[in-house]
Formats: sequence, structure tokens, C-alpha cells
Amino acid sequence: MRVFVTGATGFIGSAVVRELLEAGHQVTGLARSDQGAAALAAVGAEVHRGSLQDPDSLRAAAAASDGVIHTAYIHDFSANNDAPAYARIDGRAIAAIGDALAGSGRPFIVASGLPVPAPGQVTTEEAAAPENPAYPRVSEPAALSLTGRGVRASVVRQPPTVHGEGDHGFIPALIAIARAKGLSAYVGDGSNRWSAVHRLDAARLFRLALESAPAGTRLNAIGDGGVPFRDIAGVIGKHLDLPVTGLSAEEAAGHFGLFAGFASIDVPASSAVTQERFGWQPTHPGLIADLDEGHYFKET
Repeated sequence: MRVFVTGATGFIGSAVVRELLEAGHQVTGLARSDQGAAALAAVGAEVHRGSLQDPDSLRAAAAASDGVIHTAYIHDFSANNDAPAYARIDGRAIAAIGDALAGSGRPFIVASGLPVPAPGQVTTEEAAAPENPAYPRVSEPAALSLTGRGVRASVVRQPPTVHGEGDHGFIPALIAIARAKGLSAYVGDGSNRWSAVHRLDAARLFRLALESAPAGTRLNAIGDGGVPFRDIAGVIGKHLDLPVTGLSAEEAAGHFGLFAGFASIDVPASSAVTQERFGWQPTHPGLIADLDEGHYFKET
């Protein structure tokens, strides 16, 4: 297939590009900068210059493709972030790509977040993403709404941490906080769980979804179903030679800052249906094993 990939130079998207190329697909990647364009060309992908804020450009690239994988998103966890604006940009991008694919039956695979389950529950593929005013991401409903327009749209739902070498998400943020505070911490007893997946396993699932997922499918990219947060804090403390301790919710706000809410969420999840339907088996290291490899703790 000729596949158009947004977010093609990002942590997950770059792995998706390599996975597709190795499987024999032709890839055109979205690039905003000369540096990004050079990186895509270096691995054998074609380059489409543009951004999420240019719907006409996205529409043109999608129209010229046999399928699209959308991994791009504005992830901004600074104090000045504007989550509703980022969700609107994403929604417009998905709509533009959907316009180009409408009526064609071509695949459109959209990366989305994993819904947080109700207490005592586990997020399965059957659980639809609820509205979340605090983090109003629209990726999943926007994508699945396109199935009624003749698009083979599906979503690959990602856990709190997609890990691996080169990660610049939550785990590096937690490591930086521990270094700055001289303490690796968890909230309460640390029994809240984070599901996780290695980025190379996630990339393979995006390819499988592109090749065979029926319209309207939710796929859970889950390698670890639920790693206790105290175990994550423990391995960080071990590698940094720092004390590890639990904090109250009030103390956690001061310690984690903007990440306090993420440090306390409980997000156990299952990928049993995804694995059975698509023959997908995570084969790369789990989160704790990946942390123990040491690459997260190299200071540059």
C-alpha cells in the first residue's frame, strides 16, 4: 500500500514508518521541518511537507494514498497548555483526512488514548472512550464516526506510557522529577496501575490494523496490563540511588506538579481481544525490564 503517516517523525510514528517499510509498504510521512524531512528520507520514506493545522494539505496527501495512519497530536503538559485547542486541531485534521477517504473503503488508523476504567474495572476493547472535560481528546469518536461515510476507520488505543529508547513522555518526566526532588515517589500505597506497551510492539499493531482491521474496530495496544506505580517509582529510585516513598495526595501535588494527576491514575487494561483477532503478541521488553536496561537514565 501507499500509506500516508502523520506524526511520522515522532517517537511512535517513526517506529510505525519503519515497520511499514520493512513490511513492503510505500510510506509518505508528514514533516513540518527540514530536519524531519531529512529523517524521513534517510529511512526511505517520501516526504509531504505540512502540519496538522493545514487541513488542505492533509486532504491532498490522504487522497493520494491507499490508507492513512494518524499518530500526530499536540502533546503539551506545560502550565500554559490549551488542551481544548489541541483537541480541536486534531478533530479538524481527522475530518480533513476523512473527507479525502470518504466512500473509498480505504483504511484510516487513528491513534487515541486509553480510557480510564471505573474503579475495579479493566479497560477492554468493548469500552468506548467517555467524554473527559479535563483532557478533551476527540480522536476516537471523530475517527469512528467516519465509518458511516465509507471509510475503514479504526483506532489503536495507547496506554499511559508507550516506552522504549528515545522516549520523551511520562517516564522521562518522572525521572526528571525524581532527580530534581532527590526522591522517587508514588501516591498513597502506590497500588494504582499503569498499563504500558513497547513502542515497537505498538508500531506492529498499527500495521496490522492498517492491513486487516474492520471498520469501527477498537484495538488496545497493551503489553503490560497493569504495573503498580510503586514498582515504577522503585526502579527509578534504584537506578538513581534515591529513596523511594509514598506521599499523600496533598504532598504529591507539590512533588509531581502538573503530573500529580497522572501519577495517581489507575489504568489497568487488557488486549486479549486484540491479540486474538489480529494475532498480535507483544515481544519486546515490558516496562520494568525496559527501565532496567538503563537507557532511560543516561544523562545527555
